[in-house]
Amino acid sequence: MGATAFTDVFTHFENLTDPRVERTRRHALPEMMAIALCAAICGAEGWADVERFGNAKREWFARFLKLEHGIPSHDTFGRVFARLDTAEFFTCLQQWLEALRVSFREQAIAIDGKTLRRSFDTASGKSAVHLVSAWASDLRWSLGQVAVDDKSNEITAVPRLLELLELSGAVVTLDAMHCQKETAAAIRAREADYVLTVKRNQPTLYERLSDWFIEAGNRDYLDVRRHVTVERSHGRKERREYFVAAPPAELLAAGEWVDLKTVGMVFRQRETDGRLQEETTFFISSLPPKVKRLAELVRGHWSIENSLHWSLDVTFTEDQSRLRKGAGPEVAAVFRRLALSVLQQDTSLKSSLRGKRLQAGWNNDVLQTILLASAAK
Repeated sequence: MGATAFTDVFTHFENLTDPRVERTRRHALPEMMAIALCAAICGAEGWADVERFGNAKREWFARFLKLEHGIPSHDTFGRVFARLDTAEFFTCLQQWLEALRVSFREQAIAIDGKTLRRSFDTASGKSAVHLVSAWASDLRWSLGQVAVDDKSNEITAVPRLLELLELSGAVVTLDAMHCQKETAAAIRAREADYVLTVKRNQPTLYERLSDWFIEAGNRDYLDVRRHVTVERSHGRKERREYFVAAPPAELLAAGEWVDLKTVGMVFRQRETDGRLQEETTFFISSLPPKVKRLAELVRGHWSIENSLHWSLDVTFTEDQSRLRKGAGPEVAAVFRRLALSVLQQDTSLKSSLRGKRLQAGWNNDVLQTILLASAAK
């Protein structure tokens, strides 16, 4: 891998405001970011680990970076990243994704929140950071995030996150918390479509949909499209029935949900060790009522839990991170999400995420191959 292929990624961060005064800038900010990302790919869990990794790989990094004053100390990493302007940081991240020419047209973008459980600071009265993240489910790319004080503030964070993203032609999926008229309007304003789960936090809409689908059932689901899936895994059987239709006239007449084209219902039956659980949920969408496509989107929303949040906790031990100062927890979370995205773009290694991280840390050629895979997307 040439120096250009490695460093081009970080040219998009050259305009990121460096929080240090000029006379104290011994280490270039893009170089610090390059070291931190590579360290996150290879298993680093804190700024001390990043420093150790940089020193262990100093000769390799010197092939691509100037390193005029060597590898920064962990205190320098922590101090600088804690003071970064995170809004600028995410703008630079979007420029990188645009440069990769990643198209999100017709791609599902799942948005959901996750708490960094050990990022609280009792001494300063700082609560744990809660991040609302956007995840391209099929592409396996982490697209951006917004930090809020707690889960209750997620609703106001989503429109801010939408403003950061290039969503033209994409489909944004959200759980019931975010079934909000303002959120639907914000998604359409970004030239994207929405699929929103409906539960009892929207009581009027929920009751309307429930009553309408009961009546539809009494008419043998006339004018309703239906699709059934059955999955068996580890002694568990799960059957899902999806029903979609054009919205009822009275719902359209109300005009509360911008560009509403579909109402849907999902009936789930889960059998585990002889015990049967049943659940019925509803959803609305700006997409036309094509049942198989909508079934994929509804089911695929939960990949943000399985592919992103679960991997961050199990493989990257995110819940154990004790970074607490300033923007440090949020910036470290970005590096973890970027590292996960980079690792999932690689197809050269037939190994688990943990296995890829270990091999990348042990073997410079493996690390270079993984980095090239993401740069070539």
